[in-house]
Amino acid sequence: MTALFPSWSTSAPHLVAVAAGRLAADTVIRGIKLVNVQSREVLEGWEVAIVQGRFAYVGPDASHCTGETTQVVEGGGRFLIPGLCDGHMHIESGMLTPAEFAAAVTPHGTTTMFTDPHEIANVLGLEGVRMMHDEAMMQPINIFTQMPSCAPSAPGLETTGYEIGPEDVVEAMTWPGIIGLGEMMNYPGVINGDPQMLAEMAATMDSGKTVGGHYASPDRGIAFHAYAAGGAADDHEGTAEADAISRVRQGMRSMLRLGSAWYDVESQITAITEKGLDPRNFLLCTDDCHSGTLVNEGHMNRVVRHAIECGCDPLIALQMATINTATHFGLERELGSIAPGRRADAILTSDLTTLPVEDVFARGVRVARAGQMLAECPHYPWPQAARDTVRLGKRLHADDFSIAAPAGANAVRAKVIGVVENQAPTKALSFELPVTEQRVQATGEVCQIALVERHRATGEVTNGFVSGFGYSGSMAIASSVAHDSHHMIVVGTDRAMMAAAANRLGEIGGGVTVWKDGVELALVELPIAGLMSDQPAAKVAEKAQAMVEAMEACGCTLNNAYMQHSLLALVVIPELRISDLGLVDVLKFELTDVLESNT
Repeated sequence: MTALFPSWSTSAPHLVAVAAGRLAADTVIRGIKLVNVQSREVLEGWEVAIVQGRFAYVGPDASHCTGETTQVVEGGGRFLIPGLCDGHMHIESGMLTPAEFAAAVTPHGTTTMFTDPHEIANVLGLEGVRMMHDEAMMQPINIFTQMPSCAPSAPGLETTGYEIGPEDVVEAMTWPGIIGLGEMMNYPGVINGDPQMLAEMAATMDSGKTVGGHYASPDRGIAFHAYAAGGAADDHEGTAEADAISRVRQGMRSMLRLGSAWYDVESQITAITEKGLDPRNFLLCTDDCHSGTLVNEGHMNRVVRHAIECGCDPLIALQMATINTATHFGLERELGSIAPGRRADAILTSDLTTLPVEDVFARGVRVARAGQMLAECPHYPWPQAARDTVRLGKRLHADDFSIAAPAGANAVRAKVIGVVENQAPTKALSFELPVTEQRVQATGEVCQIALVERHRATGEVTNGFVSGFGYSGSMAIASSVAHDSHHMIVVGTDRAMMAAAANRLGEIGGGVTVWKDGVELALVELPIAGLMSDQPAAKVAEKAQAMVEAMEACGCTLNNAYMQHSLLALVVIPELRISDLGLVDVLKFELTDVLESNT
């Protein structure tokens, strides 16, 4: 339950009194077409009465609830729909704190988010999660926190700033805003019966809360069935219709995501639109959205519109972003629909297909209108410890980014991470690369990639190769956002510039920097855990747009390439990734050599 908001039991006498006409409502909204996601119908001329932030009366005439002190809102014949819910997302991916993220998405109609702060957990541990949780609890909308499950995401394949264990999960389950366990990314651990992973899931289920899933393997056979048996209640890693179907057949909710770079709705929603599966077991989510997307395109309203464009009935799409999500997390009596007792989270819109968000109410208060935030989003006092997290240990030089070749070799065959546009998975590629002065050279479509250790100031650098960005000329991009271990990830064609970019982030305490021909073209400062800015979304988006334009100036042609860049160290999504320990074959879940053999 959100702090400072009355529980249903506390509000019940007022709800009953208003519905019965004995007490005047705080607010009445009339002149509307009410979208009832419980029955999937539009009810013309219905009205709603609100008291203490909850719907008290929902019916054809609320005049008996209206008194002298009641604020009457005229709907003007528009649709009243429930506030939108994001079933799975990471606030840190927006480069924003919870307060600034809330301020960015509320005008787009998002009134509830189920967030997994596993990014900050990797940097600051349980204390970082608590900071995110506490700021989330301060907001005028509903932000529920899932306790991160996997830090590190794959033990033995990466090193994080902090580790999360079962005892941390047990403690977090007692916090008021914790709704469940964050995505269980260590699916090999679950499948193989890892005691720590199973203990975290058991602690969550014993507390009556929801275990988030993350099954990124294409194997839908015995391994998938074993993972489902472990207790994961949902999954957002599907990319094909068969993935969505396999999830719901095993009693999981299939989460269809549209983030800044992940376009997985269109390929899976045919399970509903063509195969006719029950839509109540499908949810919509964003997973990862950067600030530019939030400011310029929207949030969950963008996802709902996209689902409709993909052929989904508008009312079904709305269910997938409201009541389905609330039900999944056991909150269907608390939010997700316009019905008595529920939190009065609602949107006035003039069209159910294009979904313009004209007025937003959260807990009975108008919090946004015509794209402008009206409510305050308070900030947590982030301590200095949260701002001092980028520790390189030494000044880096070009030689730190060299890959030695076998003696006498003129060329080598190397394993190369292949970026796939608009998808999280990568491809394991193989290229023949030239050798100069016993150093392997990036060439053509292949760039160098490096992971720089930034938690313990070891000064260590892991090097490899990546393809698919389209970079050319002399360039480098460095970021202290590198899911999920969040070391510093650097991609470039020039080793000296890669060093300069990394050193720059060490000096400012984290962020993203793009260099071309020896000059810094763009910089996004992310001082909080090297992941977030505490500036407003519009300012961060402006800098992020400059970053995107700088990447394009370096030859990049990918859609939302930065999101691809930041996930190249995520060692739980196939096929090939890089970590501080080396190159990772995610299909085998083992470290592998960068160089295959001499040619």
